[in-house]
Amino acid sequence: MRIAKHRIVSALRDRGQQARADWVERELPERVDPTKHSGLLATLNLDPADLADAPAV
Repeated sequence: MRIAKHRIVSALRDRGQQARADWVERELPERVDPTKHSGLLATLNLDPADLADAPAV
C-alpha cells in the first residue's frame, strides 16, 4: 500500500498546518510508503488507513 503525497498535504492544510504541508511537498516522494515513513506519519498525527488510495475495481 502506498499513499499519494497530495493526500498527506491536503490533510495537513485542512488542519491549518501550512508549514508542515510545504515541507512534505518538498521532501517526500509522490508515493509514500507508510511502513518506511511510519514515524513521520505518527509525528504528523496521520493514520495511514485514512490516507490510503481506494483499491482499484
